[in-house]
Amino acid sequence: MTDVQVLIRKTLRVPRSAGQPGDGARVARQMDAALTSVGFKASGELLGHVSELEPGAAMDLAVEVIGAVRELVGDHVPHNSYFIKFPDGVPDTVEFWVKCLREAFTPTRRKWLPGDRELLEVLTEGWVDLLKLPRYGRYQHTYEELLAAHDELIPSVKDRVTVLHLGDTLQEETNRLYLDLASSVTPLGESDLVLLKDLAAESVVLPDAVPVRENRAVINAVRLAAGLPLVFVDTVTDVLRVACQVSGGDVTLQERTKFRSFKRRERRVLLAALDAVIAGNSGKLGDVTLYVGPWKRLGEFLHPHEYPQFPQAQEVFAVARGERKVRSIAGRAELAFITDGVTKAVSVLANAPGLLVRSLDRLLRAAEPDEVEVVADAATKAFESTSGRVLCSLREHLGNRRTPDAARLFTTRGRRAWVTTDNRDPLSRKVIDRMNTVLDIELLNRMPAYERLVVDPAVLDVALPLTGKASEDGFAVLPRGTRAPVDGDVLRFFVYWRERDRRTDYDLSVLLLDKDFRYAGHVSWTNYGTDGAVYSGDVTESKKGATEFVDITLDTVAAAYIVPQVNIYAGEGFDEVEESMFGWMTRERGQKGAPFEARTVRTRSDMRGSGRVALPIMFARDDKGAWTANWMHLYLSGGVNFNMVEGNAISTSMIARGLFERDYLTMSYVVDMLSAKAESVTTWEPGLQLTEPVVFVGLDRPDGLPDGSEVFTRDRLNQLIPA
Repeated sequence: MTDVQVLIRKTLRVPRSAGQPGDGARVARQMDAALTSVGFKASGELLGHVSELEPGAAMDLAVEVIGAVRELVGDHVPHNSYFIKFPDGVPDTVEFWVKCLREAFTPTRRKWLPGDRELLEVLTEGWVDLLKLPRYGRYQHTYEELLAAHDELIPSVKDRVTVLHLGDTLQEETNRLYLDLASSVTPLGESDLVLLKDLAAESVVLPDAVPVRENRAVINAVRLAAGLPLVFVDTVTDVLRVACQVSGGDVTLQERTKFRSFKRRERRVLLAALDAVIAGNSGKLGDVTLYVGPWKRLGEFLHPHEYPQFPQAQEVFAVARGERKVRSIAGRAELAFITDGVTKAVSVLANAPGLLVRSLDRLLRAAEPDEVEVVADAATKAFESTSGRVLCSLREHLGNRRTPDAARLFTTRGRRAWVTTDNRDPLSRKVIDRMNTVLDIELLNRMPAYERLVVDPAVLDVALPLTGKASEDGFAVLPRGTRAPVDGDVLRFFVYWRERDRRTDYDLSVLLLDKDFRYAGHVSWTNYGTDGAVYSGDVTESKKGATEFVDITLDTVAAAYIVPQVNIYAGEGFDEVEESMFGWMTRERGQKGAPFEARTVRTRSDMRGSGRVALPIMFARDDKGAWTANWMHLYLSGGVNFNMVEGNAISTSMIARGLFERDYLTMSYVVDMLSAKAESVTTWEPGLQLTEPVVFVGLDRPDGLPDGSEVFTRDRLNQLIPA
């Protein structure tokens, strides 16, 4: 069965125990106290359930719950700091390096340190590698010694408190999460795709529909292994994705897959699915030209010539080998655009509504005045059969096309980012307003009509989760473009990593920018402190795990923007290490405590991108001095080794500006449409008493919602995007 802790971390719901009834009240109290120490609390219903279990079963469940939430916020590993009294007692950078040099060149039994003259004589002989100095980069104290050097954390009313709720049985919770993931109308992130695979192997239900093709491939790969026919397949590319998935390759088809050998039974299932697709519509052979290389390689493993009962499937590989010429709709549209202009291209794209919608900006820019109406009318018709996710993406895109972007930001599915100047002509306000009006009507018509809607205002500024690839797995993580207020005097970043096979050195750094996004300073291993910011010290190896911190005193720092980043100086990448995470905490002055206190963690996110520089988040100060967190979830390519904040300051500042100045479509857009169709709308506030089931939309589920309520919180907000 699915790991209980996985379900708890993903949903903040605790599956009901099947243990025997009894008196577990003492265990329930102990569990709640342990949860409080890491910033969580059990709902009344959950406490009641644990209290009614016999002590052994209650303890088993409590152990699962506490273990899950500790890992959720990063408290499952010790977070040591290089300088034991951090944020106090951090020395000047150069003075510390000189001290390390003096100690390195001091004979073991001699009590005196070499003077400046002796050091200069050594240094003139060549470069000195800091990493080879015995004191540098390695913890000089244990984690227990660090804890002993710090006073206990003083509680604050601003400390985070996250509520855990009681769920249904383990099988019911497994099925619920499986259906949520499988039926998502938005692409899932990498970790959710892995989870979907695990759940698909255990769930006893099949969703009514699987809108996202990557999800279909994951589910069908499980079915293929079980000897079952493929489902929800309507293009040849769907079958190619399944072959990639079962071969351990890239289901998004962005990277080359090395296909494995297939059993005869598997070959029959895959070829039968291909045959059915082409038999239903031979025009879909055009899709083969999009991935000719993978199709050629797959044909070598499927041996289609051995299966004469699937003649249409053999046509797929004939196209891939060039024995039959077929042009895709995209290719025909591009040829029409080049040779005959916009109107002809539109007539071709009319047969592919999704492609037409994705090409709308280019068509409108190229259209002559008398062609704009043709494009607009075709787009209006295409909207009717285009997914809601694509329509929302277009709505957001058009909202940023009135003027050129100061920095045009590009992101890949793998969260790699780069920027360039925006040389596109802006679209006219009249055209944008017309398209937006049609989009609003189409999306409104697809929205469900709820009877009683309750909305937590904190959710309104969350960027629409149009893809899970614009986020990371973790705790309280929100989609790229989301802005959230920062409540606290001190902002503390932390990064933790643990190498797998070779020495790995990550460096937590902070780039400070002024109001015009120009360099205003930095904090890193080359500069331990500046302008209200202080660095915890450079740890250069991580066999047993390593943590680095940066403290920012928000009313002292002069910068307008704070951009933390994690640079890979040497060793394994973010997707190679055993474990890596980034997070941030907020504290009040005088709270004391150890460098890492779980109850002060606001968010914790995994780092699993393919770049060598991670940009998880940025912080911005408005004209009134209030700070907001702005999620980025981006990676820079960087170099193989020796990445430093000084080397990417320009590109980072451009990316930060491009992201910050972009207008993201937020949950307020969806909530407004839901509100327009609901019979009653209530704004959530603490203490609100509800007596009838409601539909709740917010970041976190409050305690005490009536039975039968439908809840959409941060893990399910994508369910509100219309299909």
